[in-house]
Amino acid sequence: MSLRINDTAPDFTADSTAGEIRFHEWIGDGYAVLFSHPKDFTPVCTTELGYMAGLREEFARREAQIIGISVDPVESHRVWKADIEAATGHAVDYPMIGDPELKVAKLFDMLPASEAGDASGRTAADNATVRSVFVIGPDKKVKLTLTYPMTTGRNFDEILRALDSIRLTAQHKVATPAQWKQGEDVIITPAVSDEEARERFGEFETVLPYLRKTKQPGA
Repeated sequence: MSLRINDTAPDFTADSTAGEIRFHEWIGDGYAVLFSHPKDFTPVCTTELGYMAGLREEFARREAQIIGISVDPVESHRVWKADIEAATGHAVDYPMIGDPELKVAKLFDMLPASEAGDASGRTAADNATVRSVFVIGPDKKVKLTLTYPMTTGRNFDEILRALDSIRLTAQHKVATPAQWKQGEDVIITPAVSDEEARERFGEFETVLPYLRKTKQPGA
């Protein structure tokens, strides 16, 4: 069964380019963004890993760590890192997990648990479903999942935007509307009465009986 929002993210221990990772321990008290790749030395993934390296400080500002995983050994990742920097201008200084036995890919249901064999001899097409992004909270629960085809590069600016919403809505009784960006108006959740809304947020706009908008708290 696939991981769903609010499921506890699987814990695991694995080798990485930064040494052994105990996943839940590594997450600590912040957020984590785990993004996966079907094979080393693949063109789209090369651009993605480099772009994420360029965004590392943006994620750090949001109390989020980033970690990549590809179904090849760590030794291969270390060679690939040189290509990524040459192609994108960004050095990958976050951990990249090695998953040659496909254990983590199966734990996160990116490959069927019954899948036989290991990464050796498998092509990227064999691992095409190992193209997911997981945002995991301090409580170790899954907050967001996205899965992309191999031919479509991921939009990590959208992951940042979603992370802003996830963090905001975890702290306040609000939701964010379509296309929302940091600093824009938010939606008051239906569980909040008008009286409580006035106490919490001051003025608000009633668009529909169930749709009330107010200024972003703290903006």
